[in-house]
Amino acid sequence: MMDCGGFACSKRSLILLNIIYIAVAIILISVASYGRAAAVVTSLTLVGSLIACGVFLFLIAIVGLLGAAKHHQVLLFFYMIILFVLFLLQFSLACACLAVNGEQKDQLAEHGWANSANYTRSDVQGEFDCCGFRDVNLTPDNRLGHPNCLNSSKCCANSDAPCCTGNYPNSTSSGAPSACPCDTCFSKLQPVIYNAFSVTGGMGLFFSFTEVIGVWLTIRYRNQKDPRANPSAFL
Repeated sequence: MMDCGGFACSKRSLILLNIIYIAVAIILISVASYGRAAAVVTSLTLVGSLIACGVFLFLIAIVGLLGAAKHHQVLLFFYMIILFVLFLLQFSLACACLAVNGEQKDQLAEHGWANSANYTRSDVQGEFDCCGFRDVNLTPDNRLGHPNCLNSSKCCANSDAPCCTGNYPNSTSSGAPSACPCDTCFSKLQPVIYNAFSVTGGMGLFFSFTEVIGVWLTIRYRNQKDPRANPSAFL
């Protein structure tokens, strides 16, 4: 029976772990990318940073696979150091995602909308079938305003409401304008943004601890001699 603390077992375990890392990286990138794409206009810098961590984990896992397969001391050393740094970074970002409170998430959403171009706002209105951010009666030149929703949002179909057409009545106009038939985009984006932070932070935190296992296993594997190599060879 193969000794589970032996060279062969350590090698296979490290190879398997890096294959898992590749799968984890793909999952992390997919989940974080969904959160970023769904929120669209929000400044989800933390989520974007976790996407970068996922890409970096994928690349370093390839290095780990090569180092483990060849028992390459230099590759394994750099793999071990970079993996530990990645753990610290990913752990910090995941905790930051989970620590952001509701008010801060709302401020991020407002900041993102205020700094988005009108064509981006129009895309959001079409994707989420909404109109305006918090106030449907703000014109496009307002930092929290919005372009007309007639050609982007289904809820505005056949509606003559000012929010849909962009024709806001002036103070001298008679008659009350038609009420906007659409929900605000904030009401549609808010649960998506909250979910993006929670899911991405939770996934990042969970998978970051597997990287500690990788560091420990690499240290052990580097200090073992290949039984097929020259017994007098320097490790």
